[in-house]
Amino acid sequence: MENVQQILENQVLTVAKAMEDKIDDEIAALDRLESDDIEVLREKRIKQMKKMAEKRSRWISLGHGDYSEIPSEKEFFSVVKASDRVVCHFYRENWPCKVMDKHLSVLAKQHIETRFVKIQAEKSPFLAEKLKIVVLPTLAVIKNAKVENYLVGFDDLGGRDDFSTEELEERLAKHQAIIFDGESSVKPSRSQGHTRSVRQSETHDSSDSD
Repeated sequence: MENVQQILENQVLTVAKAMEDKIDDEIAALDRLESDDIEVLREKRIKQMKKMAEKRSRWISLGHGDYSEIPSEKEFFSVVKASDRVVCHFYRENWPCKVMDKHLSVLAKQHIETRFVKIQAEKSPFLAEKLKIVVLPTLAVIKNAKVENYLVGFDDLGGRDDFSTEELEERLAKHQAIIFDGESSVKPSRSQGHTRSVRQSETHDSSDSD
């Protein structure tokens, strides 16, 4: 009887050991699968980071990250052909345009994916006529060398000069001029002191004071 009991116990132990070994093999297989998945994801992420680094390097070489002035109409065409996204400020030496300059200088650094430039409208008669630039400041949103949208004066920004950089950022995002995930990279800084409504100038009007 004891021999039979011993045999049964041995069989139970053998079965239990086989089940444990099977479970261990399955766990090891899962571990390998997870490890492989993690490695695939890691390699994919590394490729994405390399690609982004290459893009950033190219953008910087083209002048992205800085808010710069285009000295001539001829160079305007070179700039818009070189970059996928360009925001061009048509300006004159007046107060509204200086307000726009301040905000664009900030956004140029925050949104390296877009080239931010400005060109003096009065010295660019061909462009001003071709693009129908009348009110200054005007921002031309250019994608793949084509003008797709305009921000004319401050009408889309409350019609006042105390709008925040964040508000301009959101407006440019609406026109897909920048990549924007809903979390602004700029803190709102609306002035609580001196504000005024703005009379935007026309390109042929030289009576605005600085």
